[in-house]
Amino acid sequence: MTAQKVQTESTHPEIKPGMTIRIHQKIKELNPKGELKERIQVFEGMVIARHRKVGNSATFTVRKISERVGVEKIFPINLPSIAKIEIVKQSIVRQAQPRYLRTSRKVLKEKKVAKAK
Repeated sequence: MTAQKVQTESTHPEIKPGMTIRIHQKIKELNPKGELKERIQVFEGMVIARHRKVGNSATFTVRKISERVGVEKIFPINLPSIAKIEIVKQSIVRQAQPRYLRTSRKVLKEKKVAKAK
């Protein structure tokens, strides 16, 4: 018998490097009274890397500039706290992992993308 890879069905759109995406993540926190509250936090940035494209351990790295400081977050694809992922725009990149965007202020050309309804 051969071992078969189990692929999970993802409800999120296909994420590629160069995309600017908006990630809605559920955050649970305690208020001063000690009650558990849940809110949605939005993180918008450009995908600069995609690791292990298939399977449960797949991740992607998103980078944004916040108050002139670069912030990067690594998200697992199957993270249960991700409510939804929106594609804002798709830029043309020629590398699989455009890490040069960390140091350069290069303006990328936009690619036309059909918006999902």
